[in-house]
Amino acid sequence: MNPVSALIFVVFLGGAALSFVARMPIAVTVVLALIGIFLGYSVKMAQQWEKAVILRLGKLQSIKGPGLFILVPIFDQVAMWIDQRIRTSEFSAEQALTRDTVPVNVDAIVFWMVHDAERAALEIVDYNSAVQRVAQTSLREMIGSSVLSELLSERKEADATLKGGLGAKTAEWGVTVNSVEIRDVAIPANLQDAMSRQAQAEREKQARVILGSAEEEIAQKFVNAAKLYAQSPEALQLRAMNIIYETTKERGATILMPTSMVDAM
Repeated sequence: MNPVSALIFVVFLGGAALSFVARMPIAVTVVLALIGIFLGYSVKMAQQWEKAVILRLGKLQSIKGPGLFILVPIFDQVAMWIDQRIRTSEFSAEQALTRDTVPVNVDAIVFWMVHDAERAALEIVDYNSAVQRVAQTSLREMIGSSVLSELLSERKEADATLKGGLGAKTAEWGVTVNSVEIRDVAIPANLQDAMSRQAQAEREKQARVILGSAEEEIAQKFVNAAKLYAQSPEALQLRAMNIIYETTKERGATILMPTSMVDAM
């Protein structure tokens, strides 16, 4: 069917419908209109991830969804649609002091969802904004109870602590905190330089300790070898001959030895 034919067909159907309605009695028309208004108001549908909080005369009547449900006109109303999918909220704390009085800037993200639609609708006005605010305060509390070294090196422990504190506060609103992740911990530039110098000094100290331990072990080996050579002069002579051989293997090498040493060998 070409566009012109389709347009003519639609106009024909519309005219036929209007003529049919015009021939109907007024009472039937009014009844059909009321039925249409009733269906448009009372029949609702919630998506798979939605819950509808229904109030009847201002009081909680039921929680509906997902799927189709019917409202009683005038008496019932959908007070709130609750999305129960997992959400993410970013939050941060700027110039927060750690337990060792170091100012830090921390960025984090929280994954959360509404598990109780009734509480989320009745216990708090705006649970989305409330989660954001309580996450910021919980982050500052966690920073204030932690030293900087723990905050930098033990991220998983900090995430778990923050999740526990945040989840305890939001559970009363029907909100579950799935996880919290600290994305970045920024410290002042001068403190970064000081920490870098400290780390370098620690590495140098460790290197010196390792070198000293190696020297001590080598010295002890020499002492043990000297005792063995003292008990067996033949072993000392064989060792001396081996040293001379190893030295003279290289072409053009010249060795000066005292005559007494040659006589001893």
